[in-house]
Formats: sequence, structure tokens, C-alpha cells
Amino acid sequence: SSAYRAPGSPASAFAIETVIDEIAEKLNIDPIEFRLLNAAEEGTRQPANGPVYRKIGLVETLEAAKNHPHYTADITGTVRGRGIASGAWFNGSGPASAVASVNAGGTVSLVEGSPDIGGSRAAMAMQVADVLGLKAEDVNPSIGDTDSIGYSSGAGGSGVTFKTGTACIEAAYDIKAQMIARAARIWDVDASEVEYEGSTIRHTSDPELNIQFAELANMLNGTGGPIVGRATVNPGGVGNAFAVHIVDVEVDKETGKVDILRYTSMQDVGKA
Repeated sequence: SSAYRAPGSPASAFAIETVIDEIAEKLNIDPIEFRLLNAAEEGTRQPANGPVYRKIGLVETLEAAKNHPHYTADITGTVRGRGIASGAWFNGSGPASAVASVNAGGTVSLVEGSPDIGGSRAAMAMQVADVLGLKAEDVNPSIGDTDSIGYSSGAGGSGVTFKTGTACIEAAYDIKAQMIARAARIWDVDASEVEYEGSTIRHTSDPELNIQFAELANMLNGTGGPIVGRATVNPGGVGNAFAVHIVDVEVDKETGKVDILRYTSMQDVGKA
């Protein structure tokens, strides 16, 4: 019954979209066409003289809405209507740090600097595991403070998975490079001749030379010492995530009650 976050955003978005509809009606232009005429795209300068947008999906979501059968479907009844609105949200960013240590047995201990307020530790573990070809449960995440790990900015603004995730990914790639170098050292070959695929480290031309991540992890102390991946990053924020929604409603003229009859959402989700 109350805002989870950004309590002023829905109200201001409603005001903006209402004015856009009013202007489109006065100009006798389809509301989607009017939005397309004014849509931001890659290279458009952001509001308040900010940097230009990177690749964003406002035009694509508007086109998807325009071509969706919901938008052209007949509306029957005298107290029914159809609304359309576009909007966007952003993710924050900032500095973030992560340290990942390879353990005997093939698990990884991960220390990252963002407090977990919504399951971010699981997200960090999944990202490290994805890089290293491990299962998420093989990565043990924990939260460190600034006495134990490099600075990470606050957990907010939809930024932890992005910024701290980037640090965790970079730390995992650091591990990956060191595991390749260690295998090359054991086999007495050049590191450029070794590749890492899935959880297997192998020689590119000699099929006899291959080893699993867990097996190599057990050999680290006797072949050069522990492997620890580290990263400190400050990634720039990605482009806003845009969406266009279409909704059909029916109003009870006696009570004022509004029922949603049909709802269609076009979301710019990036890679899915």
C-alpha cells in the first residue's frame, strides 16, 4: 500500500505521459506515433545536459507496441478505454571491489563489499561461477567491510548486481588467467597454448594435457602457491531500461471502480 522505492516517480511519470497524450490528441496524431517522433535513441543527449545515451530500446518497444494486436483490437462498450504509456528506469553505479580465492577441492571463497539487501550474494556467486564454469553452490560469497576489502559504494539505485557484479566477474577472470598460467607452468608450455573452456583447462594441440578446475585447485600449493583473483572497478552506468505498456480498462459509472481487462507490456530487457 506504499512505495517500495522512488515514491515520486510514478506521479511525475503519470503527469508527463498525460500531457503527451493531450498534445497528441490536439495535433490529431496517434499517441505511439507522437512518441516515436520524439523518442530518444542511441546518441541522444540525456536530460539535464547529461552524457548521451548508449544503446537503448525506447524506439524498439514503441514499435513493438504499435505492431502488437492489442493496440489495434476493437474496444467494445461505452465505459471502456485504452491507455498507453512509455517510461524508463536506470541503474546506479560506482566503485566496487571483490576478492576471490581458490580453495582446495575446487570451491571459491568470494569476498565483496556491497551489503546484501535483496539476494545480491547469490547473484555474485552465480556470476563468478559462470566465468569459471562452476556450479553456483561452489562459490561461497561473503560481505567484507572497508578494513578487509577495497571500497564499494552504497547498496542502492539498482546498482549492486551491475557494479559489484562487474568486480566479481573481473576477479573471476583474474583467477581464470592465473589458472591457465599455472597449468602452463606445470606442463612446461607457453600460456598462449593453453585454453580454459567450461571447467576444463587444456592444451590447444595436445589432448593428453588437460585438467579439471577442481583437480588443479588441489595442486596449487605445491606448484607455486595459492591463486587469488582481485578486482576494483568503477563502471559507467548502462543505458536506461525502457518499457511501453498498453492497458484496457472498464469503469463502473456508479461506483467509480476500475477493472483492468487486458494488459500488455513491452520491456527492453537487454539480453534475455
